[in-house]
Amino acid sequence: MVRLRFAPSPTGHLHIGGLRTALYNYLYAKKNKGAFVLRIEDTDLERSSQVYTESILEALKWCGLNWDEIYYQSQRTHIYQSYIDSMLKNGTAYKCYCTKERLEELKKTQMVKGENPHYDGFCKNIKEDLNKPYVVRINLPQKDVSFVDSVHGELKFSYKEFDDFILQRSDGSFMYNFTNVVDDIDMKITHVIRGDDHITNTAKQLYIYEVLSAKVPQFAHIPMILGPDKKRLSKRHGAQSVLEYKQMGFLPQSLLNYLARLGWSYGDEEIFSMQKLLELFDLEGLNKSPAVFDQKKLLWLNGYYIRNTQAEELLNLSYDFLSQNCKSHEKKYLEKAIEVMKPRVETLVELAQSIEFFCTRPIFYEEKGIKKYTNQNTKQILLDFIDKIKNIKFTHDNFQALINDLASKYNEKVVNVAQGIRIALSGKSAGPALFDMIEIMGIDESIYRIKQFLEKLS
Repeated sequence: MVRLRFAPSPTGHLHIGGLRTALYNYLYAKKNKGAFVLRIEDTDLERSSQVYTESILEALKWCGLNWDEIYYQSQRTHIYQSYIDSMLKNGTAYKCYCTKERLEELKKTQMVKGENPHYDGFCKNIKEDLNKPYVVRINLPQKDVSFVDSVHGELKFSYKEFDDFILQRSDGSFMYNFTNVVDDIDMKITHVIRGDDHITNTAKQLYIYEVLSAKVPQFAHIPMILGPDKKRLSKRHGAQSVLEYKQMGFLPQSLLNYLARLGWSYGDEEIFSMQKLLELFDLEGLNKSPAVFDQKKLLWLNGYYIRNTQAEELLNLSYDFLSQNCKSHEKKYLEKAIEVMKPRVETLVELAQSIEFFCTRPIFYEEKGIKKYTNQNTKQILLDFIDKIKNIKFTHDNFQALINDLASKYNEKVVNVAQGIRIALSGKSAGPALFDMIEIMGIDESIYRIKQFLEKLS
């Protein structure tokens, strides 16, 4: 059975790069009817926080990346210790009692000689237990290692690049590479998809797999996400956490669609539903080259998903962004407003703001629009419009005919007639079709607003 895992450290909120890694692991697991395992790597007690753990879980749930199993490394220290004890017993690891001072002196001597700093195996042959602090080091096999990566092909490493690296610190805590391997073995992980900044870690981990006589999973190391300056995406680029994108009014499906394509390709297609991703995602489509994060493209994609989402669902999704005025209106009224405004926005926040004029009578009127579209005829045109709109059957054709008749009667441009009414209704010169505005607000409310505007003109 295929088993993949996502293993975040709760030392911060889940960011875009982490979400993409989680998505790829989730897609490959589910496509192959396997398990998606979530492992919280919380052994760094100083930096790990329950707040960040809960934030990571919330972000994954919001995106619909539901896990089949969840583990916390902080609850598995007895397992790591049992592996250490076994390795000390069979000689694949040993206790190192070297002091900090000795290691510093060793480093200086090696650098003077032009050597890369490395541990010299001084304690490797000490058999008896000494009554002083120690770390546990791997007894590194004197052999080269290699693996075939699903993205980068065959990668080879010489044992000379590594020393007997530490598995367990002197305070009893365990090193990342060690716990990572033990967990992947214990959880029967078959595939590991992660960032290519882990390739050196993978080389070290291969030696741990070697001494533990364990099967190595299939690795796929994906390139980093870059900012517009082609440097690794970070906070200085304005990179947001996943939940910040939620607060900014992005839909999870647009975020997942965008991230799926940011490092994986399937022809020239851009739009992928989750169902489509589950059908098509494969390791062969992963790209070697880093991808550049493009906020504008993400916004475009979010707009696409908003336009293709039913108004009823959009109301539920945008409800927290609505004003109290809008929340006091009936659901059907808000859905009609959303339906006409959704082609004009790119986020749920913009959507909530865009329907505000349907819920709140204007207090201020756009000065630029008043100067451009109103004149000495406007007051009489609006009074005439009020008188006639009450007495016609309100259809699109009848409404358009009324606007044209008023323009002809007062020798005015059609646009001036229409825009004068629009400003009266919403306070703005831009918006959806005027007919749609009046149809949604209703004749009575529209008349009230026009009379209110006439008072302003007076």
